[in-house]
Amino acid sequence: MSKSARKEGFARALFTLAAAISILAVALICVFLFANGLPAMFQIGIPEFLLGTTWKPGSDMYGIFPMIVGSIYVTAGAILVGVPAGILTAIYLSRFAGSRVASVLRPGIELLAGIPSVVYGFFGLMVLVPFIRMTMPGRGLSLLAASLLLGIMILPTIITVAKNALDAVPRSYYEGALALGATHERAVFRILVPAAFSGIMAAVVLGVGRAIGETMAVVMVAGNQPVIPNSIFDGVRTMTANIVLEMGYAADLHRGALIATGVVLFVFIMLISLLFSAIKKRGEER
Repeated sequence: MSKSARKEGFARALFTLAAAISILAVALICVFLFANGLPAMFQIGIPEFLLGTTWKPGSDMYGIFPMIVGSIYVTAGAILVGVPAGILTAIYLSRFAGSRVASVLRPGIELLAGIPSVVYGFFGLMVLVPFIRMTMPGRGLSLLAASLLLGIMILPTIITVAKNALDAVPRSYYEGALALGATHERAVFRILVPAAFSGIMAAVVLGVGRAIGETMAVVMVAGNQPVIPNSIFDGVRTMTANIVLEMGYAADLHRGALIATGVVLFVFIMLISLLFSAIKKRGEER
């Protein structure tokens, strides 16, 4: 066997091992969640657990429906704030920004990506919450504050991945559009953006995944009230916040209910990924 063949075989074995470890890690997480969460869910009662509106561990009442609604609302708000801004920024950096502007914006975006969640939460607590409290109804600790903060937090992920997808589109697509008489803007939005649709959807999925899985920043600005909000100015508690706030002292059925909340969150993220995959597939077929 030649030296190059041995190197190729070693590399193949190494990559296979890395992939197997990744799959094993996901499988172990699934086993832990379902093995520890499903018994508690069945003991409480699936309808009572998923659709119950009261969370009082001291009274053995474990209804997580307000947390499910809170997670959906916060994620939807983050999508409304972060996705359009992130995609438009990626398009600007990829096809419109000059070299000087891009050289200033790129380090800023990379810096946003490296800021810890707790720092974002501190910013929200010291800036966003007082601003909302002074200009709008409520205490400031609200669904609106959490949505705005998460929208800012998912920007670096969406911008970076979407920009890479746009940069990967062959230049011949753009040149062909110009040759047919299209303007620069029309070539970008009608040719390049649809061609990069798959990568842009991947950026959105990653951004949504971070939004729904974020904990520390949400805990600091959302108000953490286990009730269904009536407006964007009411406090809200997400599933992740519910787990973090109570896992430190939970025991027995209470602990099982929190792990079962993790099971629901896991399934929720899977459904979102499948939904975006279906949208991505339909877009590619078109």
